[in-house]
Formats: sequence, C-alpha cells, structure tokens
Amino acid sequence: MHPNRSFRNVEIEKKYQLMTKKVFGSLIFAHSEGILVSHVPFLLDESGEYLEMHLVRSNPILRHLDEPQNVVFTVQGPDAYISPDWYGVPDQVPTWNYVAVHVRGKLERLPQDSIRGVLERLSAVTEERLLPKKTWTIDKMTPEVFEKMTRQIVPVKLTIDQITKDGETQPDISGTWKLSQNKPDDVRHAAIDGLGTSDIGTEIEWMRTLMRELDE
Repeated sequence: MHPNRSFRNVEIEKKYQLMTKKVFGSLIFAHSEGILVSHVPFLLDESGEYLEMHLVRSNPILRHLDEPQNVVFTVQGPDAYISPDWYGVPDQVPTWNYVAVHVRGKLERLPQDSIRGVLERLSAVTEERLLPKKTWTIDKMTPEVFEKMTRQIVPVKLTIDQITKDGETQPDISGTWKLSQNKPDDVRHAAIDGLGTSDIGTEIEWMRTLMRELDE
C-alpha cells in the first residue's frame, strides 16, 4: 500500500465494491522455499468474511494446503500515468494514479464435492453482466465432460483475517485510492482532462470517474 495516508483513508464499502466489480486478482503465498503467485478469478461472499476461488490441480500452492496457510490476495483497479505537463503548475513530477486492495487471510482447501457450487456462484455473477445474452450454466455441459474437467481443479477458500483498529474489529483489507487528492481541485481537474487524451494505463475512463467523484 502507498505510504501516504491521504491515499489510504478508504471506507471498507469502497474496498468491497472494487472486489465485487473486478472478481479477478493475484494470490500470493510465501513459504520456506520462496514466493508463489497465482492469478485467479474469485468471489467475495456476501458476508464479506471470505473469498471463494479454485486452483488448477497442478498449482504448487496446493502442495502446502494440508493445513490453512497465511496468504495475501491483491485486487487491482484502474491505473493511469499522470504527466506533470497536465497540471498547469510548475515543479511537478510524473506519477501514476491507481486503485488497489490487499486482503490478508488463511487459505484452505475445500472438499472436492463443493467445486460445483463454487463454479456456479462465480459464473452466475459474471454471466449476469453479459445480459441480455442467455446465461451460461453448468447444466449446458454433458455431465461426464463436466466431471472430467472439474477433476483438474480444486476449490479453495480464503477466510479474511480480522484486526482491531480504533477499538473496532474489522477485516484485514487495506486499500490505496491514489487519485491526485493531494493536489488542488483545479490541478486535479486538469489531470482528468489530460487523461482524456491518454491510453497509458488500464480502464482510464474508470480512473477519470473516480477522480471526479472526489468533488462529491
């Protein structure tokens, strides 16, 4: 996370919103022999207490899941390069705006027979965003083919750690919303205009929207 606290004062609801919208992130596991990273789709449970996902059976992380393991899961939102020329004020430097969330918790295997439920919940969320396309469901697959394919993946669950902050218990989810909020409003607005001419980053229109929302 960014060391500047002005970029980290983010409500938990915004962190949940990012995780619900992106449904794709990076699973990071450190062990005695090094660090393992996997990029996987995931689903945040409605309770906000855990993430569901699945790993291909050959994934080396699974070799360490005889018991729950401490992991970090990251979710990347929009990002964009900010040119100092856009600000319209002197003595500025290039920077990068971005939104990201880090989740800390315990990763564990789920029973193999839970894989259908995990896949159904994840596909339901993502397929809904493709409406009015007719929704894909597992029932469209030949049962034998589905069973053969799902033998190659393993369901897992990441239970989010709980921490105490300011006397309150809350999930261990940190976030950075670096949106030029450390600049005067007119300077930030100039950067938003500049981003309208740029393609250096990802989901730049989303970034511009988030920067505008600072006015609300």
